[in-house]
Amino acid sequence: MMTHTAPISSVPRLSASQCVPSQRSQLVNSSKAQLSDQRSRRIGNGIRTRKLNFSWMATVGENVKPATPVTPTSVPVHVAHELHIAGHRYLDVRTPEEFAAGHAVGAINVPYMFKLGSGMTRNPDFVEQVLSHFGKDDEIIVGCQLGKRSLMAATDLLSAGFTGGVTDIAGGYAAWNQIGLPIES
Repeated sequence: MMTHTAPISSVPRLSASQCVPSQRSQLVNSSKAQLSDQRSRRIGNGIRTRKLNFSWMATVGENVKPATPVTPTSVPVHVAHELHIAGHRYLDVRTPEEFAAGHAVGAINVPYMFKLGSGMTRNPDFVEQVLSHFGKDDEIIVGCQLGKRSLMAATDLLSAGFTGGVTDIAGGYAAWNQIGLPIES
């Protein structure tokens, strides 16, 4: 005996907040049954049924938010210097060798990348190492040699939930040094 099920388009669209738990469960179960009936495919001489798992629908509900890329603010070095004077902490993400050759006064070094042969590889513990020196609510200016690594590092910190203010230094240490801002070795 064959039963007729309504097409998916006829299933009422309700948000999780509009359903009481028993109705939500009933709605999800009914949707699963309809989808499994409609997800059969004819392959060769036989029919292959594709099982779908929608248990996440009942638990996730409206809490799904699309991932949006986070872009840090980039400022010129003279603005970064003013922020540093005002109390922002300087995170230098260059390699230890670059940092040892000279860095902004008071900067803390946590490498974003390490030299590996003739190239570079990302520091897999970067965020954890930054957390050992900074709190997520600290105001941080992030610099590297020219500005590329610091922008990537600042983006990673924002994505990791740093909320105090993460600012990229456009031009990096090279620009900082070029205009004669305070450095130490």
